[in-house]
Amino acid sequence: MMQFAHRHLARAKGLQFYKLMGSGKENGFNPFPDWSTYSLLMTWENESLAKDFIKNSTLFGAYRKRTEKVWTIYMKNILARGAWSGKNPFEPHSNLDPAFAKIAVITRATIRLRKLRKFWQYVPTSSVPLADNKGLIYTKGIGEVPVLQMATFSLWKDAQSLKDFAYNSKEHHRAIQKTREINWYKEELFSRFQPYREEGERFEIGEG
Repeated sequence: MMQFAHRHLARAKGLQFYKLMGSGKENGFNPFPDWSTYSLLMTWENESLAKDFIKNSTLFGAYRKRTEKVWTIYMKNILARGAWSGKNPFEPHSNLDPAFAKIAVITRATIRLRKLRKFWQYVPTSSVPLADNKGLIYTKGIGEVPVLQMATFSLWKDAQSLKDFAYNSKEHHRAIQKTREINWYKEELFSRFQPYREEGERFEIGEG
């Protein structure tokens, strides 16, 4: 389903950027694949075209027939720094609604081959603050290429919950420091979003 999706996505009207990704076991980064869960990230010219594709396309019809759950999140970009496949695909949205408190974050990176061992040795330590975090609604490691090209998606109750994690976690601060010291990444991107609509059945933490 991942391989054959490209021909459908290549001709989807209004689709500007997409990434088909598998996922890792458990929460956060994990090099071992979770064969039960997959992710499709898409950016669109407008919401109407996105909704039509998700509702009526042959591809999503096939997905719905072969899955136990489909969870779709519509999001507006708040900020994005870095690059993904040589460009930044996310443009900040001009019409954010303060009524929607939740914050979603996508971080992704291509890890340098010579740094792979050091990176994965440190991952368990950097993921500790996510465990039992009351402000975290959901998190999952995703990626294009196992071990080498990895990302995380996380959904937070509000901006304060994310801020508390970013500024009060010693492990998170240490991970940022090590990134600068060791220069793990060949390419990286950090992006924050405002989720404003969910469709389908939401996954729980630890669930695909």
